[in-house]
Amino acid sequence: MRRRQILTMAWQNMKLRLLRTSLTTLGVVIGITAIIGLASLGEGFRVTIRAQMEQGFELNVLTVMSGGLLTGVPSSFTDDDVQNISRIDGVVLATPLIQKSNVKLFNDNKTTTPLVMLAVNFSEFWTLYPDRLVFESGSLPESIRNDTTVIGYNVQHKTEGEIFADTGQNITIQMVLQRTPSPRIENHTFNLAGTIAKSGAAGFINFDDAIFISLDTARKLYNTINSGTTNSDMIFVMIANPSYSESVAKAIGKRFGEEGEVRVLVPAAFLEQVETILNMLQIFLTSIASIALLVAGLGIMNIMTVSVMERTREIGILKAIGARNRTILTMFLTEAALMGMIGGVVGVPLGYALAQVMGRFLFRFSAEITPRRSIITGTSTHPLTEVHPILTPEWTVIAIVFAVGISIIFGWYPARKAAKLDPVKALKYE
Repeated sequence: MRRRQILTMAWQNMKLRLLRTSLTTLGVVIGITAIIGLASLGEGFRVTIRAQMEQGFELNVLTVMSGGLLTGVPSSFTDDDVQNISRIDGVVLATPLIQKSNVKLFNDNKTTTPLVMLAVNFSEFWTLYPDRLVFESGSLPESIRNDTTVIGYNVQHKTEGEIFADTGQNITIQMVLQRTPSPRIENHTFNLAGTIAKSGAAGFINFDDAIFISLDTARKLYNTINSGTTNSDMIFVMIANPSYSESVAKAIGKRFGEEGEVRVLVPAAFLEQVETILNMLQIFLTSIASIALLVAGLGIMNIMTVSVMERTREIGILKAIGARNRTILTMFLTEAALMGMIGGVVGVPLGYALAQVMGRFLFRFSAEITPRRSIITGTSTHPLTEVHPILTPEWTVIAIVFAVGISIIFGWYPARKAAKLDPVKALKYE
């Protein structure tokens, strides 16, 4: 018997028992709907989380620091080092930073002590952290003005209900320009260009407890004491895409040799761990959803077993006119495969539609109970209110093949039982 004839007979047998076939196929539809719904929702959730992390954790910014910082004997970076890093493929911007401690701020009778003073190129550094370094008051200093400063949130709000200084005021910064052989402390006046809203930490620097001055100003003040050196303590590197972080980090290491002269902080490594967790969660949820399809497989086995009993005389007639065991087996397996195929084809769009509904309303509900402040940075957060499911071609093919495969596996026993029937006994069956 030809394959087309077997397929036609299988289809006709399914149509004769339409209600039973529909209810059995419905089990497959439910299973595939659950699998596709959770898989596409999980994929969309992963893409959304990655985008938010790239924005909130600045995964495209690498920090280059001296390897000596870990041994207590830090070295420094020259302008040539900054230029060499900026020429690496994938690097968008490289900007130096000078970090100083032991500074105090005075404004009339008010005093505050920031954790650190950062000397930066204002325009370049704000390009690195546009979403984190947001001004509470004031604005970014003009590059031609070197007597300006920007202060962090905790420096400005040392005590609740009181601010340290108003934007535009002149404040005094006390700096320790030299520690040995004898300390040299000087006071310098700066104009307060602005204050930063609460932003939290980026890497190991907490901007809330920092003040910013111009890189050129810091070099001018400290070079007077330190024999004209213009070296920097760290280099911040912006890359075009977080996926370049490992290759750029290796390239930076090669520029400075293989003796541990520098350390490159790669925040994208954190993202890889998060994606691993999300992948495991997606696999777990999909596995749970697959149980529904296994239950549907048991339904197929049950219905086909009953069908074999009802069609015993029909099977005996087919064998009497020359149908072989393989033909009977193929016919019943074809019926099972058709139910799996139909269930998969119908279940895929239903699953995607279910994911759309869940992505829109489930996360909107969860946003109502989400904390409005980050436990990591302390900054205000925007709860995830909607996730756009992503249905990949791979998941579509996997779901349909899985549905057909489960149907065939669970249909094998009744199909084999039908193929093994003795034709004489089958013809006598009432």
